Amino acid sequence: MTIQKGDKKVIRGWVMYDWANSVYNLVISSAIFPIFYDTVTTKQYLSEKAENAGKAWADLDPSQLAKGEEVMVDFFGMHIPNSALMSFVLSASFLLVSFSSPLLSGVADYRGNKKRFLQFFCYLGAISCMSLYFFTDLMRSGWMEIGMLSLFFASIGFWNSLVFYNSYLPEIAPKKDLDKISARGFTMGYLGSMILLIICLVLIKTQDFPVQYCFLLVGLWWVGFSQFTYRVLPNTSSPRVLEKGYIWKGFKELRTVFGEFRKTKRLKRYLTSFFFFNTGVQTVMLMATFFAKKEISWPVVDGKVDDSGLIIAILLIQLLGAAGAFVMSRLSGKIGNIKTLGISIVIWLGVCAAAFVIETPVQFYGLACAVGIVMGGVQALARSTYSKYLPETEDNASYFSFYDATEKIGIVTGTLFFGLMEIGFESIRYSVVSVAFFFIIGLLLLFRIPKEERSGLDAVYD
Repeated sequence: MTIQKGDKKVIRGWVMYDWANSVYNLVISSAIFPIFYDTVTTKQYLSEKAENAGKAWADLDPSQLAKGEEVMVDFFGMHIPNSALMSFVLSASFLLVSFSSPLLSGVADYRGNKKRFLQFFCYLGAISCMSLYFFTDLMRSGWMEIGMLSLFFASIGFWNSLVFYNSYLPEIAPKKDLDKISARGFTMGYLGSMILLIICLVLIKTQDFPVQYCFLLVGLWWVGFSQFTYRVLPNTSSPRVLEKGYIWKGFKELRTVFGEFRKTKRLKRYLTSFFFFNTGVQTVMLMATFFAKKEISWPVVDGKVDDSGLIIAILLIQLLGAAGAFVMSRLSGKIGNIKTLGISIVIWLGVCAAAFVIETPVQFYGLACAVGIVMGGVQALARSTYSKYLPETEDNASYFSFYDATEKIGIVTGTLFFGLMEIGFESIRYSVVSVAFFFIIGLLLLFRIPKEERSGLDAVYD
C-alpha cells in the first residue's frame, strides 16, 4: 500500500506513537525507575554493610553515605557500582539492537510488514516495563540478574520499535515538512510523558501509591495509546513473493543499501558525525539522574535526603525539550540544519564542562534548562536531516536500520565508556566531563559534510 505524503490523518497517527512510547524514555530511563533503582540498591547495600558491621539497620540511613561513596551491587559474582551496572546492562541491550535491527528491517522491507515488527517490539517493551514491578522482590531474593533482564528487554523493545517507527517519516511527510513533523513528534512525546510522570508523582505523594505501580502504568499507557497509530498506519509496501530462504533476502537488501551509502558522500559523513555527537547526547541523558543523585548536595529533611528537586529538574527538562524542538525547527528553517545542529552541540559541550563544577540544586536547575532547550532540538533535527538525505525508495526501514545501528553502537560505546571511567576514576563527575570528547569530534566532523550533491536538499545547508 502506497501512502500519500501529507495525509493529516496518517501524520496524526504517526505522531501518537511518540506520545505513547516516550513514557518509557522519561519514567523508566530518566526519572522514576533510576531513582527507585538507586534507592532500593542503596538500602540493600547499607543493610549488608550494617550486617557485616554487626549493627542494626536503623543505625545506617541512606543519608549517611559518605559523599562520593559508591553503592556496590552483586551481579553474576561481580561486586560493581550500581550506576556502572545500569550502564553495562543498557550497553548490552543497545549492542543487541544494533546487530538485530538491520536484519529485521531488511526482512520487513522485503515482506512489506514493518508495522507488525513495530507492534511486536512495542508489546515486548511494554510488558518488560510492567515486569519491573517485581524488581525489589527479585533483588532481595538474590536474583538481581533477572530483575535487570526486565530492564534489558524494555530497552530492546523501545529502541527496536523506533527503527520501524522512524522509517515511516520520509514516507508520510513531504521533504519541506520533515523538520516540522519530526519536531511535532518529539514535542508530543515530551508532553505525553510529562503528563504520565505528573500523574505518577501525584499518586505517590497523595495516595501513598507504591512506586512499582508506575511501571505498570507505563506499560498500559504505551500499549493503549499506540493503538491509535496502528489503526491508521499501513504496512506501506506490498509483500513480495515468499521464497525459500527469504530471511537471507534481508541481508541482500542491506548489501544493496550499504552500496548506496558508499556512493553518497554526504550521507556517509553525516552518519559519522551523528555517531559521535549522538553518543554524547544519549549517554548524558541516560546517566544524568545517577550523576544528580550522587554529586548534587540535596537537602536533608528529617534525617533523610530530599531529592524531590531532581524530579522537578526532569519535568523542567521535558517542558523545555518540547519548546526546544519547536524553536530549533524554526531556527533550522532560517540558517539550515547543519548550522543549527552545530549550535546545539556547542551548548552540549558547555553542559559537560558545567557538570564538572556544579554542586547545588540551584546550579543543577540551571544546567537542566540548558539540557532541555537543546535535547529535543538536536534529536528532532538529527532524524529529519537524515530523512532529507535519503533517496526515493521503498527500503526506508533498511536505511533507518543503519541510522539506528549507528545510534545504538554509539550508545554502547558511550555507556560502556561512562561506566569504565567511573570505575577507573572512582567518580561519576569525571565520567560526565569525559563525554565532551564525543561532542568535540562530532562537531568537527559535522562541518566536513560537503554542500554538493544537493538534489533539492538546499535547505539542509542554507
